[in-house]
Amino acid sequence: MSKFQFHLYLFAKIPISFLAGVRLKSLTETECVTKVRLAWFNQNPFNSMFWAVQGMAAEFSTGIMCAEKIRKSGLKISMLVTEQSAEFTKKATGKITFTCNQGSEIDAVLKKAIETNEGVEINLFSEGINELGEIVSKFQFKWSFKVKK
Repeated sequence: MSKFQFHLYLFAKIPISFLAGVRLKSLTETECVTKVRLAWFNQNPFNSMFWAVQGMAAEFSTGIMCAEKIRKSGLKISMLVTEQSAEFTKKATGKITFTCNQGSEIDAVLKKAIETNEGVEINLFSEGINELGEIVSKFQFKWSFKVKK
């Protein structure tokens, strides 16, 4: 998936995330990085980024990699977030990047789903880092996968 395709998808299917400024920075087999910059549209009353905007960018850093691996498999596999938690350690101002580097673990869990035809789950993590290299938030998403019959 190219950056253009991702942004077009967001605009068409999840317009609020596009309007909030969530963007794909990079996507490889092992890592996905999204970014979002504090702006008037995504701020909270405390002059920092609204937590849900951070959550969208963090979720996309985990989910885009999963969706791309499923697309490349050629199989129909459902995916769903079944749990989510977050920790906020610093005000999110400026540009925040969210990184998930668990591509190999995603490969293993998708392989298991395909081989067993059973539902499987994986905990994926994404950290939000500001322009100074400081962690501003940490997100955990439990993703569930099942091959469709």
